[in-house]
Amino acid sequence: MMKANLHYLVIVMIGFLLVSCGGEKKGNSESSVLTKAEGDRYYGGILRINESEYIKNLFPHNITDAYSYRVASQVYEGLFKFDDTTLVVTEGLVEAFEVDDTGTEYTFKLHEGVYFHDDECFPGGKGREMTAEDVAYCFTRLCTKHPNNQNFPAIFQGVLKGADKYYNASANGTPDFDIDGIDVVDKYTIKLSLTAPNALLTTNLARPACFIYPKEAEDTYGIDMRIKAVGTGPFVLSNVEENISIILNKNENYWRKDGFGNQLPFLEAVSIQFINNKKTELFEFKKGNLDMIYRLPTEFIIQILEETSTGANGEYSQFELQRSPEMMTHFISLMNQRGVFSNINVRKALNYAIDRSKILDFVLNGEGFESGKYGITPMVFQNYDVTKINGYTLNIDSARYYLAQAGYPEGRGFPKIEFYLNSEGERNTLVATEIQKQLKDHLNIDVELVILPFAQLLDKAYKGEYNMMRAGWVSDYPSPENFLWLFYSKDVPNSPGEVSYPNIARYINRDFDALYQEALRSKSVEEANQVFQRAEQLMMHDAPVIILWYDEGYRLIQSYVKNFPNNPMQYRDLSDVYLQDAKAL
Repeated sequence: MMKANLHYLVIVMIGFLLVSCGGEKKGNSESSVLTKAEGDRYYGGILRINESEYIKNLFPHNITDAYSYRVASQVYEGLFKFDDTTLVVTEGLVEAFEVDDTGTEYTFKLHEGVYFHDDECFPGGKGREMTAEDVAYCFTRLCTKHPNNQNFPAIFQGVLKGADKYYNASANGTPDFDIDGIDVVDKYTIKLSLTAPNALLTTNLARPACFIYPKEAEDTYGIDMRIKAVGTGPFVLSNVEENISIILNKNENYWRKDGFGNQLPFLEAVSIQFINNKKTELFEFKKGNLDMIYRLPTEFIIQILEETSTGANGEYSQFELQRSPEMMTHFISLMNQRGVFSNINVRKALNYAIDRSKILDFVLNGEGFESGKYGITPMVFQNYDVTKINGYTLNIDSARYYLAQAGYPEGRGFPKIEFYLNSEGERNTLVATEIQKQLKDHLNIDVELVILPFAQLLDKAYKGEYNMMRAGWVSDYPSPENFLWLFYSKDVPNSPGEVSYPNIARYINRDFDALYQEALRSKSVEEANQVFQRAEQLMMHDAPVIILWYDEGYRLIQSYVKNFPNNPMQYRDLSDVYLQDAKAL
């Protein structure tokens, strides 16, 4: 096993889904016509969705946030992918693979006839075929130390034979040797050799850091690959208006077909807007200018739940409500490395001072799965009972006791703290305002809210330039290990200003690290999870963060949007999504 490793605008006005008298169906763009395919599916139309925060980076080796991931996964592909219903790892660019008897050599046979998108980085602008050499190039670059690569530790460090040696040598320039664990067998076959068996290798190869791109794109665009994405995926990055919108057009040369033999994708395009006000987003959805809304304005949740229930009538009855627990935990990160939160008693005091149930029930109107009274791991993983982890609940007496132990009786002498957050459609602000009030009422601590754009917040988080920060973590794959990786201290720098990812709290406990490493070496998932639980309990005793709540995903979908399943990771494969007018069928 190995660790895994996120403006308000002018709305593009696009018409409703219409049906023509001649039997053909007009899509949700007046210029688009829906054409029937096999299996009662339809080609055409534009899917219009919104993200509450703008992307940070689309370059695979530098994707560290969910917003960028959801866009990039439509443009790029990896050797493996997730099933968007079950989250089971399935073959992507790999047609078949074998593992030797030692469990350390993987041989991958690639699909033939897979082409990169047409792009000016290629001669004549024509995309070429993807081969094993491209996989070797991308994986070698992932093992190269450079400013645009934050994901090497999450994928190949300590796993791929020769990767650590190559990475260390690359700090002084391109090494004059190859990575021992990467072997191009032939045009469509590549072999990876590992230092030891790794039960999560194929899962890690499905993550965005392992998306495959052409060398020509990196040579041409360099750091501009942040918004210049060239992949093999179902959609082509067509137009980017920073902080406003991204348009993805259909890849006419896409290689995959669905179970009915239909060439994918069905959609002509995907229009992604960036509205960070949830009320505005809901208003545009109700007008028909958006086809899906993820996360609901808290003040509308109760009405929407009532009106989308079976047999109900009302404004929202015409829409489909999707909801499920998510692989996401919301928390407050505390700077453990320096300042007032380097004191464990201060961290414990704040943990006991927060009424998490009040936040979930009254501030969020119940839009969450459970209050954060256990550990960092959400309650969605098989063979991992997070309720066995002793966390924190409101206990004002304990909160005041620990604050006094820290030298601040009744809050006297405690410095005013800046609490950094991004708004995310006002939800984060509402939660932070309640926390601000509770800390003043319960501990006589003054907290100032500082709202920043998401990209700036991430920059401060990685550089350790904060004391208290709102954070949330969405799992890259279904394992508690992904959450405990946040507290592994192997790569935590000694001073602020240097990047610390993903351990933004800069929490250091060598006993935790030893348990984490022991779990990674386990022979089975069940055995690993037992050790992970011991590590998680130790971490929660040290209170490096304040767990707020475990998330539940609410999505409203227009009735004509089909084959767009919800899942705990919000992993989206838009290649299979299609549009129809149910009334005309």
